[in-house]
Amino acid sequence: MIMQTQYDEKKHALVIQIEGRFDFSCHKAFKDAYSSVESNCKFELDMTKVTYVDSSALGMLLLLRDYAGGDQGEIVLSHCNDAVEKILRIANFDRLFSLH
Repeated sequence: MIMQTQYDEKKHALVIQIEGRFDFSCHKAFKDAYSSVESNCKFELDMTKVTYVDSSALGMLLLLRDYAGGDQGEIVLSHCNDAVEKILRIANFDRLFSLH
């Protein structure tokens, strides 16, 4: 798992790029990535290179959502492959996050 963060000035958002498996082994790195900015920040998770998502990853997404202000937070999950998007939709995460 590789995780990189970058603040995108155009989008006014913290972009977190995840590569490989998004599972419990990412927990600390993921929390460190989003907690490095204020909670009212916009977030984009670039899922282009994510190969696997498990239930702990779904839990981590919910923790990010809480950190970002719940319903008032702006979180985009971008570039999900078909398998990852299917899991997110089955879990009804398309109602909690913007999928692009």
